[in-house]
Amino acid sequence: MKKGLLIVLSGPSGVGKGTIRELFVHKPELNIAFSISMTTRKKRETEIDGVHYRFVSEETFLEAIANDEFLEYAEFVGHYYGTPLKEVEELREQGKNVLLEIEVQGALQIKEKCPDALMIFVVPPSLEELRRRILNRKSEPESIIAQRLEKAQSEMELTGQYKYVVCNDDPQLAADIISIIIARHMESDIGP
Repeated sequence: MKKGLLIVLSGPSGVGKGTIRELFVHKPELNIAFSISMTTRKKRETEIDGVHYRFVSEETFLEAIANDEFLEYAEFVGHYYGTPLKEVEELREQGKNVLLEIEVQGALQIKEKCPDALMIFVVPPSLEELRRRILNRKSEPESIIAQRLEKAQSEMELTGQYKYVVCNDDPQLAADIISIIIARHMESDIGP
């Protein structure tokens, strides 16, 4: 059985990575499995533990770091986020294409560890539009929103680290990303 792809979907907070991820649920031909990240941040009202994230204590997270259990991990606005290595490898060995929806710091760790990862960066049409999207979530105080926007500006300077950069301003976006995934599959079928 052919090992599945590792697909990294990254971009600033609020750019719409979660919305894009949900579009793939209805595309069984892509054979996508979603890796569920672990985090120490509080669960939002609309989130379900074990579906959107695995919500854990900081102590549990730090223990996992000490045991080298993450493919990548990062601290962002006072909370830890990480991708469990064992789960990702098991899914890929089953032939599943594993989609990671992660921030830039973690994505760059993966690029270093897994040079074959399909790296896709999603950008907003503008920083003002990004601000509007974050404000519409109504889940964080203004001070955190300001931190997220400042971080977004620095993250967008790293788009050159990604093979593909896609702007989330068009309904065609999901089709573009699906085309990228299919093209990579075809490359791996005929490549070395």
